[in-house]
Amino acid sequence: MPEKKGCLGCSFPLVIGLVVVFLVLFILSFVAGPLGEGLLSVFGISLDFPSWLTVDRPDPHLPAETVFHLFGFPITNSVLGAWITIIFLVGVSYIVTRRMKLVPGRLQAAFEFLIGWVYDLCTSVAGEKNGRRFFPVVATIFLFVGFNAWLALLPGFGSITIHTAEGEAHLLRAANTDINMPLALALTSFVFVEFYGLRSLGFRYLGKFFNFGEFIKGVKLLFQGKVKDSIFGIFTGAITIFTGLLEGLSEFIRIISLTFRLFGNMTAGEILLLVVAFLIPWLFAIPFYGLELLIGFIQAIIFAGLTLIFLTVAIEAHGEETH
Repeated sequence: MPEKKGCLGCSFPLVIGLVVVFLVLFILSFVAGPLGEGLLSVFGISLDFPSWLTVDRPDPHLPAETVFHLFGFPITNSVLGAWITIIFLVGVSYIVTRRMKLVPGRLQAAFEFLIGWVYDLCTSVAGEKNGRRFFPVVATIFLFVGFNAWLALLPGFGSITIHTAEGEAHLLRAANTDINMPLALALTSFVFVEFYGLRSLGFRYLGKFFNFGEFIKGVKLLFQGKVKDSIFGIFTGAITIFTGLLEGLSEFIRIISLTFRLFGNMTAGEILLLVVAFLIPWLFAIPFYGLELLIGFIQAIIFAGLTLIFLTVAIEAHGEETH
């Protein structure tokens, strides 16, 4: 048989045709944007392009926009984005688990690989027993954060506008770019960390926040006339109390850290896509969509991974630490 020639299994005429089409689209995208318009104006050239080829100047809003009210509660475009993510995950889970096969198809294999990877992460960090306990929480956070970011890259998010009672608003928005959603996820992580800590250690878990043993012991020594030992005990106890208060404060600082890490990265990515699509419409923004896919995965694994670490640390007996 004659040897096939070409690039990646494609014939050279097809490859050349694709390259030509790509260059034409890139040039057209460039001259239709403000950068190309500014460059052409230097030479006194002015071109009018149809509205579908240009992108409106980005006007990002940090607060989520209310789309409608349900039983008196405002439903924002970011809430609709979160609902879409939930419906998607539930739908995919139902489709995959409805007819599971010993030899999985592509969708089942991809789903099993993703879930298995998260499960292996949980067991490698927390051990087999605790990893199985933490897996539902960690996997839910990972899937929800990740698919919130990925589904928000689909057409319709940030591009469909509707008229509401409060004025014009975008119908859909990425849930991670509304600070209320990262805050809700951070609070969920916080609640489960404290729950598993109390469940595993009981009231001993509170000892790392409220440890007055050394201080009380020093006061008792003072009444027994052992002044030197008492002063040392009181001083050590005061340091222990202060350390416990810092430990408690760090628990709440985690909420702020998790919230603004996710909110800041996702909001910055959304603004980056808007600006790039405005400067050079459509084609030039494609690589940045790929970058946002990666950032969405990274943020999901960071949020879920930190939650896993906090859960693992919470169930460790504080008395086993070396002081």
